[in-house]
Formats: sequence, C-alpha cells, structure tokens
Amino acid sequence: MIDIDNTLISHDVIQCPFACDLPVCRGACCVHGDSGAPLEKEEAVILRKALPGIKPFLRKEGIEAIHASGTSVTDSEGDIVTPLINGQECAYAIFENGIARCGIEKAFHAGAIGYRKSISCHLYPVRIRKYKNYYAVNYDRWAICKPAITKGENTHIPVYRFVEEALIRKFGREWFEKLIMIARGLDTNKIPL
Repeated sequence: MIDIDNTLISHDVIQCPFACDLPVCRGACCVHGDSGAPLEKEEAVILRKALPGIKPFLRKEGIEAIHASGTSVTDSEGDIVTPLINGQECAYAIFENGIARCGIEKAFHAGAIGYRKSISCHLYPVRIRKYKNYYAVNYDRWAICKPAITKGENTHIPVYRFVEEALIRKFGREWFEKLIMIARGLDTNKIPL
C-alpha cells in the first residue's frame, strides 16, 4: 500500500493496465451489478435538486424508476446508491447506438446542470472506502471490464492515469502529483508510467 495524505492506495492502482473500451463492453458497468452506483450523501442531495435539469436527458423507464423510488435509494448493505430499472440498469443510464452512457453526464455536458456524475462512476474502476482516519483507494476487478484491461495493455495506460481527472476531482491536484512521483519510483514491469 502507498500512503499519501491519509489515503492508502493499492499498488494495483499504479501497476495494472486499464482503459475503457466502450465499443466492446457497451457500458456494461451501467447495466450490471448488485445495486446502483454508490453515492456520497452530498451527491444524493445534489441529484434531488438537479433532477429537473437531468430529466430531459433520461429514458422514460429511468424517469419512472426515479419517480417510484426517488433520486437515490439505500441498498441492502445500507449504502446510498442510484435507483435501478427493474433491478437491472441504473435509472440514469441512457443508450446511444446500443452503448450505455450516463444521462447525468449528458445533462452536464449540455450545460443543463453543474454536476458531472457520481464520483464513484467517474472514478471507476477505482473504488474508495472511507474509514475513520483514512481513505482506502483500490482497483476493483470485474470480469465485464476485461476489454478495458486488454486496451490498457495495448495503449500502456495504468488505472491511475485512466481515472486521473476523477482522482484530481476527489483528492486534488497536489495529491495526484504526489501519486505520480511515487509511481515513477516504483519498479513496474507491466506498463510504462
């Protein structure tokens, strides 16, 4: 583990290859899983307030799921997550050319809202868990992301570089610069940093 400013980062975040390959996986992470996308408490409030700006970008089924369950729900483990459509895809998922994408992010890029999307989605495949005195930053391996590993190997992109913008959003540029310095000092045989 790597320790930076009360965060413990798995070596896998630096050493493993990863780059989403949407034409191959078709946005499967928005469709599969045990529950919706994890949300921070503040994000649940943001989604509630931003819904009028997001709604025009959502599918009818997503809007119906949100009206039935709310803009966020609590899952069986007690975590705040996005609601699902019939226990499957995220209620905020939209489909363009058969590829699942985020309706929240589409609203953001259109200038309809000022919130990009949940930090957990922006960070994926990195998962962050908050403990009393620190954050744990880990690489979440999921079989549906095998095309992303292949693309990461072929393009020489490690996980932390793939989610660079999201890590800066979460922890700040200074934190990310420290991560880069540590990554450069590690002996990695898998991919150039």
